[in-house]
Amino acid sequence: MTGDRTGPSTSSAVRDTATVAGWTLVSRLTGLLRVVVAGAVMGPTFFGNTFQIAYVLPGLVYSTVAGPVLGMVLVPAVVSAVERSGRSHARTVSSGVAFRVLVLAAGASVTLLLLAPLVAWVVTLGYPAAVVDLGEARRLAILLFVFVVPQIVLYSIAALGVAAQQAHGRFAVSAGAPAVENLGLIATVSVAGLVWGTGLEIGEVPNSMIVFLGLGSTLSVALHALLQCFGAARCGMLVRPSLRAARSPDATDPVQRLVRSVGVAAWPGLSMFVVLTCAGTVAGGVIIAQMAYAVYNAAAFLTGRAVSIAALPQLARAVAGNGADLATRWRQCTGFALLTSVPVLVALGVLATPVADVLARGRLAEPGVIRDLAAVLVVVAVAQLIGGVHDLGRQALFVTRNEIRARRGSEVASAATLATAALALLVPVDGHRIVVLLLAVPIGELAGALVVLAAVRATVGSTRLFDGTAAGASVVGAVVMSPVLLAGLLWYVIALPGAVSTVGIVVIVSAVAGAAYVLAVHRRLPQWGRSG
Repeated sequence: MTGDRTGPSTSSAVRDTATVAGWTLVSRLTGLLRVVVAGAVMGPTFFGNTFQIAYVLPGLVYSTVAGPVLGMVLVPAVVSAVERSGRSHARTVSSGVAFRVLVLAAGASVTLLLLAPLVAWVVTLGYPAAVVDLGEARRLAILLFVFVVPQIVLYSIAALGVAAQQAHGRFAVSAGAPAVENLGLIATVSVAGLVWGTGLEIGEVPNSMIVFLGLGSTLSVALHALLQCFGAARCGMLVRPSLRAARSPDATDPVQRLVRSVGVAAWPGLSMFVVLTCAGTVAGGVIIAQMAYAVYNAAAFLTGRAVSIAALPQLARAVAGNGADLATRWRQCTGFALLTSVPVLVALGVLATPVADVLARGRLAEPGVIRDLAAVLVVVAVAQLIGGVHDLGRQALFVTRNEIRARRGSEVASAATLATAALALLVPVDGHRIVVLLLAVPIGELAGALVVLAAVRATVGSTRLFDGTAAGASVVGAVVMSPVLLAGLLWYVIALPGAVSTVGIVVIVSAVAGAAYVLAVHRRLPQWGRSG
């Protein structure tokens, strides 16, 4: 059966992708600004390392409980429930899943509290005893953990709201709400810098500052969760967790799939924790790594991962037999992913140094930091393209209920990431260790993508996984935009402008290069994206 209701056209996919990309860009840019402000206030210090790890730890634990996998299993379940029995049944399914997920999140929160001393010991393991008091570093880490632990439950609530919205084709609030959390943390860190001072090292940080930072960050996450609940309510899908609904077969199945798939999110979470812990061996290394991850996420969720988020309900309908077949829909999505990822790869690769100059502000504005950050930006420019394809492949495997292969891809990716991180520790601290360490990101994504794509080929039953026309157009567009970017880089090198002027150069040159890319692609694919 086909039709507009159940078989969205390619133009619908473009519209949904644009919505996800636009609002996600706002969220990711504010996320990047959050790390920039933290770097400017805290500087290349081991306290900055401690705070950054403490802030991201609840999100990593939440990823172990559910993470992005929650949407991958819940969205198809809700779509199926709506098409089979209507919205009322979909609400029952969501209510049951919510109960089980929140119970798991609460258990994870208690576990993290109990393990806080051990985690603090691991986080500070690489800190040089000659520079910082390790006992004080661990005490501050434990105190921070106490205040940020509630974020695990709050992130789970937010994720349930996101899944409810995405299942109904609503993407604006779900993609944009994280910006509010980022703005809240920016305000928190800025006020802390004004009140207690900047560039403080372990041993100089008062307890009152730790309490303020912990409470401020958790309240910011709470506001994010509240907005996601508002978005779910607008879809008529704001549900109350129910034990009775949790016992229904339709609610049990997504949770069982979630449990079977825990490695899909847990392994990447563990990998990121290890990478950040290794980055902690360098003063300010965690902040540089967080900047790299922030740029990576901003780029990935603007491009390939924006496509994968928007594609999930459409892939689910394709599997259900509504609209285009899965192979056709897959090639459309990979075509979108390539067309959006390639210009970001080229632009960020060429303009890495001026972008690094913009990001390293305040206490972080040191020549060595800028050089390392520029090299890291080139690394993540490559990673965002690979990561988008990897993520899209996992989405396709989940809608076809092939969680085992998706989990295997995450396991292989994590093994490659951990091996690269271990090798990076052999590089001297002053020998660009942080750059070698961040190579773990594209290497891990590539290893996982190869495993996932092999499974997708078998699943969709097609020997042609990618849209060759779209790939060719993206290459032509990259060639056309490159002279503009190189001219911009030359402008920066000759002028050596200040921060504001550098931002202007990056924005203007990127806009002109982007326009050249779009025109070149449009000439190659004038009808692409218009037909269903």
